[in-house]
Amino acid sequence: MGILFFLAGCTKPEVKPNVPVDNFVKGGDVSWLPQMEKAGYTFFDNDGYIKDLLQILKNHGMNTIRLRTFVNPSNDPINGHCSSAETVAMAVRAKKMGMRIMIDFHYSDSWADPGKQIKPTAWTSDNFSQLLDDLYNYTLQVMNDLKSAGVSPDWVQIGNEINPGMLLPDGSSDNMVALSQLINKGYDAIKTVSPQSAVIIHLSNGWDNALFRWFFDGLTTNNTRYDIIGMSYYPNQPYTASIDALSNNMNDMISRYGKNVMVVETGGQENQPDDTYNMVSAVIAKARAVAGGKALGVLYWEPEGAESWSSYKLSCWGGDGRPTKVLDAFFK
Repeated sequence: MGILFFLAGCTKPEVKPNVPVDNFVKGGDVSWLPQMEKAGYTFFDNDGYIKDLLQILKNHGMNTIRLRTFVNPSNDPINGHCSSAETVAMAVRAKKMGMRIMIDFHYSDSWADPGKQIKPTAWTSDNFSQLLDDLYNYTLQVMNDLKSAGVSPDWVQIGNEINPGMLLPDGSSDNMVALSQLINKGYDAIKTVSPQSAVIIHLSNGWDNALFRWFFDGLTTNNTRYDIIGMSYYPNQPYTASIDALSNNMNDMISRYGKNVMVVETGGQENQPDDTYNMVSAVIAKARAVAGGKALGVLYWEPEGAESWSSYKLSCWGGDGRPTKVLDAFFK
């Protein structure tokens, strides 16, 4: 019966399961979703019925949606979009679905990550004092737009995987004084609009304790304001070689800086669902094992970003339009 409905493209009324409340954050960044829907991509749940992607994620145990925002993005479906207006619209949609919201400011017109922290084109000629104002005003504007739409994000990231810093070269992590000033401007803008939103500082390579100590020691020395240490975990194979280091780093960050931690990005090979399921399950187990609930949760990066549409190989969506086994790890 399920296969027949899959082929016919039918929908099925939702039956809401009686699921116990769990404050542990389990979620995903789904910022490609509007572009995928516009391109005609259809999402099926494992039962073969067409459903709203957010409902499918919720059915598999997710309770949180992460959304990135670019400053002046192009219309490229893969590398663009995610304007403030598009991000607000998606946040409203996720909130209506009963999901918690994380906003990820990239402070760029496209991707920001350890390999590139490129200033928005409109800010490139500005001096450092003007950059501080640019960052503050842009952050304030997006936060106010969210508030006007009835969304108060649970978490907000200042920058994305800012190992080298952000808005380079001015905000290089080799110049912690300047980087801390930029972060504090973002923090102030967020708290002015939404005091309850927790501010995340996010680095890649969550197993690398030396990197995290160096970076967050620098922020501490410069009186940087933030609430949560976020980390990415994309392990080289096998994940078992680094999973204990991830756990140790989470515990060390909590002990050393008195901050909660969160794995805000993880992912593994879509064509190796058993291995990736085991990895995500292990990450969730390690986070849950942290004493006092100070490891707040785990998020997957673009679970729905099927390779057939995005060419991204680390989603957890199969060629049949359905989630792979990996998504079931979020039941844990």
